[in-house]
Amino acid sequence: MASTSTTPVELDPVTQQKLDTAKQKKDTADQAFKAGQTKDALRSYHEALMYLLGIDRNALKGLTGGSAPEPPAKEGEEKKPEKTEVDELVEKIYNNMSACHMTNKNWQRALDTANKALSKNENNYKAVFRKGKALGELGYYERAQKVLEELKTKNPSDAANISAELARLKAIDVAKEKALNKKLKG
Repeated sequence: MASTSTTPVELDPVTQQKLDTAKQKKDTADQAFKAGQTKDALRSYHEALMYLLGIDRNALKGLTGGSAPEPPAKEGEEKKPEKTEVDELVEKIYNNMSACHMTNKNWQRALDTANKALSKNENNYKAVFRKGKALGELGYYERAQKVLEELKTKNPSDAANISAELARLKAIDVAKEKALNKKLKG
């Protein structure tokens, strides 16, 4: 009697080795970040990314969880590629790299890596928050406010933290505007 459950497809040994090495590098980076060693964490996250980005998407068909054919996309609906374990790892790594860059006050890099995490999952609320904070720190207050206000409506459970960040950015903006006005008056 044949089983109806789907068994995971075996990956070829090279792909499996790359995936395992990337996971190990990510775990090393997570530990370094927790220990406050952001440079070491960033290095390990970068190494993990190099392994993950070197994996061929076709070799990952078994990591999506199912082998049944996908139903066709509905009229007017975009067909999104199925998310693999590698996609999830890459998203987490970029999000964690963004946190490292924020700790180092490297706001442009924090913004860039948050955007890369969001390219993998636009509903990653941590990445959206980090994007908003980085935009504010870079002086893009209106854009930061828009991002954070939108996040507050999507994620009401974290409204207090988002409101606090919005208030902090507003205070910085007001202070800079006062300084500029004072400078212009002479």
